[in-house]
Amino acid sequence: MEKVPETLSSVILQKMKAPPKAIDVAEIQPERLLEADGFLFGIPSRFGVMAAQFKAFFDASHELWATQALAGKPAGIFWSTGFHGGGQELTALTAITQLAHHGMIFVPLGYTFGNEMFEMSEVKGGSAYGAGTYAADGSREPTELELQQAFYHGKYVAEITKKLKGQSN
Repeated sequence: MEKVPETLSSVILQKMKAPPKAIDVAEIQPERLLEADGFLFGIPSRFGVMAAQFKAFFDASHELWATQALAGKPAGIFWSTGFHGGGQELTALTAITQLAHHGMIFVPLGYTFGNEMFEMSEVKGGSAYGAGTYAADGSREPTELELQQAFYHGKYVAEITKKLKGQSN
């Protein structure tokens, strides 16, 4: 697991009351994407869409785009938003445009998670586009159901990746 580079100054982050960044998680550079057979991008939402830091990361991948080096690689998306109106699906949709320009194959969760997709007795993030959670003010932890959905989505993307990798040999 790696994180995209931060684009905001420490002053802005402090004014936003952003939690401290994990120091044991390395920053990823776009070239590292060449090493993977498939991807699951965890994207936070900001003002209802993909966070600017992720957009900047994809913007920095222009050399990979120019050669279509990532074309054909499967990619899923999962996210965290503050609340119901915080962009659960729009965060995914704004990220899908980046995958499309790279020629990556978007692997949505769909409704493959079964009846749990229709769960209404508890707050649950995610949608047909991918797994998700609600972070509230940053203090809410994912529920067991959200974690199960995320695990399932990861397994699903891995299975698709394995199938595609086997067909290219």
